[in-house]
Amino acid sequence: MTSDKAQLTKEGLEELKEELRQLKEEKLPQIIDRVANAREQGDLSENADYHSAKEEQNFTETRISEIEDILANSTVVKNTKGHTTVGIGSQVEVYIKGKSSKTFTYEMVGEFEADPEENKISSVSPIGKSLLGKKKGDEATVKAPAGEVVYVVKNIK
Repeated sequence: MTSDKAQLTKEGLEELKEELRQLKEEKLPQIIDRVANAREQGDLSENADYHSAKEEQNFTETRISEIEDILANSTVVKNTKGHTTVGIGSQVEVYIKGKSSKTFTYEMVGEFEADPEENKISSVSPIGKSLLGKKKGDEATVKAPAGEVVYVVKNIK
């Protein structure tokens, strides 16, 4: 990770803490039991269950390490809801310039909280960077594969 502190919302922090708890207290012990049971079956070189469990254990331990690193190197930002400028925690309603009939509502979140399916966009994504600090009526230009897209901030919640 870089020396810059990653930013998280309070909700994002709580979600990461809960994921870490589940991984350490529930998933990892189950995987360790699977590894032990697979070991008891004998020859490990041809034991698919053993190799699968070891792979899952490695993945889970890596994710635990990632979350611990994120938590150690992050800062929780104050929710900016209610402010007049777009910031982390804001819900921003935008439309594409020239196409004001279709609007999009995004929640600005820290880089580890992004979830496009829930319209949560990272503050370090191209659209997130372009919207940060904007006010109602401001334009934000985003470079997309198909060319530049100009969003207009319609509302900030």
